[in-house]
This record gives sequence, C-alpha cells and structure tokens, in this order.
Amino acid sequence: MATHGRGGEEDWGKSKKKKKSGKEATKTDGGWPLIKPKKNLQINRLRGTHLFTIPYFLTSTEARAFIEVAESHGFTHQGSLGPAYGEAYRDNDRISVTDPALAESMWEAGLKKIFDDIKLPGKVPVGLNPNIRFYRYKTGQRFGRHIDESVDLGEGRRTQYTLLVYLSGNSSSKVKDSSSNQDSSVQSLIGGETVFYDHRQGVVAEVAPVEGMALLHIHGAKCMLHEACAVTKNIKYVLRSDVAFA
Repeated sequence: MATHGRGGEEDWGKSKKKKKSGKEATKTDGGWPLIKPKKNLQINRLRGTHLFTIPYFLTSTEARAFIEVAESHGFTHQGSLGPAYGEAYRDNDRISVTDPALAESMWEAGLKKIFDDIKLPGKVPVGLNPNIRFYRYKTGQRFGRHIDESVDLGEGRRTQYTLLVYLSGNSSSKVKDSSSNQDSSVQSLIGGETVFYDHRQGVVAEVAPVEGMALLHIHGAKCMLHEACAVTKNIKYVLRSDVAFA
C-alpha cells in the first residue's frame, strides 16, 4: 500500500517583484533570491511528460545563495509515524515559507515556457504554488517510498506536478574533497538519489542530484511511487514547490 508524504499548503496569491531606487530587486521581501530568466532550457524526458528533468534551471551561484539563506533561517526536523501508521518513513530537516514573488520568479524563469507544451484534459498550467519548501538531508537521512497528493489551492487551481530543484549535488565546477576546509554544502554529494517505481515495484528511473537541476513529475492519482534514498556523504539540499493547473 502506498504511503503518503505530508506537506501543508497555504494561501495562493500574487505579488510584484519589489524594486528599490529604480533597480530590479534581487531578493523577495522574505530575503530569498529572485531567479533570473533562463533562455533555451532543455528537458530530458524520463517518462514522457509525466517525469522529466531540466538541467541548469538554477546557476551554481543561485543554488548556493538559496542554501545560505535557508541555513540563516534555520531548519526544523521532520519525522513521521512510519509505514505501520500509513505514513512513509521520513527523516529530514525542513523549512516552509509562503512567498508569491519567489514562486513567480521561478515560474517566469523558464517553467512557464516549458509548460506551454504540457496540457492536462480540460486544464492549463497557471503557475507555481507559493508555498515553497526547503529540505535538508544529512548523512543517513532519507524519505521512504511515498506518493505526492494533489492539493486544492482555491479559485479553481489545483496542484498537478511536483517540482524539486536540487541545490546541491554533482557540479561541472571543481570542488575540493572532504579533507579541505570548504563548506560541505558545496562539496560532492554521494547518495540522495530520487528513485521512481512502477505499479510492479520495478525501477522506472533513478535520478542523481545535480546542482541546479529541476525534476518534475506528475502527482495525485497518477503519481508514481518514489523515494529519496539515504545520503551517504555530505549534505543534500532541495527546493520544493508544485505546478498548479486550472
């Protein structure tokens, strides 16, 4: 029996990016980085439009800026009752914020254009859930097999896709080994793969975290069972939101 991950959803809304002294703002009112638009983003289809990745959705600078701000806010540990109580095993640290400006900047950075070609019967994509979550997985932490539920955001909007953006992971830039004094958040990550399963428990895809890469998959009734494998070295950081349709 599939178990469910928990995630609170908050008010849907829109806000304009704040400008100061006639210059475009670089942060939201909550202090989170605003994402610059990306040109020519490509998608790697792992299972049609139900599961795909977008390399280079964030630059290395943007990804590391999110980690820095998240750590300054402070994470709260999140566990679960476990499969015996109908909940997936969960051991990670979490931050949840509602920031419409951040959601809008990520949507306009390239997701909107990509979802122009992704339609669901009788529905069209309208943007991201402004409830943004940040997850941190230290060595040994993981999130067991589960499905993501679709959530009603009001005003005819409902989440249909999970968005995960890896803020740490493999990078094309050189990183020092663990014997260096470099912050572990920007060192090579080992483990922490996101694995998807079909209805027979066969592996559909195993996605290794890559710094700045986005992973999107359909959720709700068509959600594939999936898990976040244990981290075996360094720290995995992930940004999570959802694509809403109406």
